Amino acid sequence: MLKKLGVLEDTYKDLTEKISDPEIINDQKVWQKYMKEHADLEPIIMKYREYKAVLDSIAESKEILQEESDEELRELAKMELSDMESKVEPLEEELKILLVPKDPNDEKNVIVEIRGGAGGDEAALFAGDLLRMYSRYAERKGWKVSMLSSNETGVGGYKEVSFMIKGKGAYSRLKYESGVHRVQRIPSTESGGRIHTSTATVAVLPEVEDVEVEINDNDIRIDVFRASGNGGQCVNTTDSAVRITHIPTGEVVSCQDEKSQLKNKEKAMKVLKARLYDRALADQQKEISAERKSQVGTGDRSERIRTYNFPQGRISDHRINLTLYKLDSFLDGDIDEMIDALITVDQTEKMAAIN
Repeated sequence: MLKKLGVLEDTYKDLTEKISDPEIINDQKVWQKYMKEHADLEPIIMKYREYKAVLDSIAESKEILQEESDEELRELAKMELSDMESKVEPLEEELKILLVPKDPNDEKNVIVEIRGGAGGDEAALFAGDLLRMYSRYAERKGWKVSMLSSNETGVGGYKEVSFMIKGKGAYSRLKYESGVHRVQRIPSTESGGRIHTSTATVAVLPEVEDVEVEINDNDIRIDVFRASGNGGQCVNTTDSAVRITHIPTGEVVSCQDEKSQLKNKEKAMKVLKARLYDRALADQQKEISAERKSQVGTGDRSERIRTYNFPQGRISDHRINLTLYKLDSFLDGDIDEMIDALITVDQTEKMAAIN
């Protein structure tokens, strides 16, 4: 861990110099990139420097105890040593947490999709309960909720509903909600008083950013040739037509509409960028579809992450074996206790991987 922190401190020093360099400041795009990297590293480096100062203080106190005969100085050194030694372990734990790789999507807004699973009308009603729960949670956090689409049932539930939650760090907290949620309760339509089990699936996706297309000059080959066509002064007399080949993808665009080679090149580049944008967007959508599939499974009762048991007033999360007896407030958006516990387990597992 200390070796890794040393490398990060060197990177931080290098970035500090770069963001003060007038040449780099003039290139705003590069400067902003370095500023973000610098800001991301700062909390880790400040904590590491605090940790190093504590270790230096311990070494200093030990040296005084070895070399000093003055009882008063020795007593002060003992107190300092005891105080500093008590700080080592907590600082090491904080550093481990700070070293846990951050999810690049954590600060993003989220799209939440809820679908009624097994259980018919009761599953659709439960999907409506979950929609209200997440809406109330967002309200408590000061986040904004906007509906995207919904397919309501006649009984006041939802076959499916999707909505966006906009707010800083929304994905970092709601990403743990993806999976199958199971409800056990007596439906209002049940005359015999039997408990029914139904499910709803939840998918939490980070908001998709616009895909930008950057074309590297080394990735394209430009050929010029004589335009072919009917008549016209420049046809077949000058090399005005342009063909651009994008080597990595094999996309080929030709343009010979304009008399000017430069204008044909500009048009061909626009078409090429549009095609590459379309490819990138399709790839991104495929990735999101795969993520959605992996998150929600089939909606079967057995693939549950959490159970909401109404008769017992409890919520049990099966991933971390945590049960809370506050169903009413939980469904009213008071879900932070559960989310905090999930984050702690997630961070602990990631910290265990850091040497």
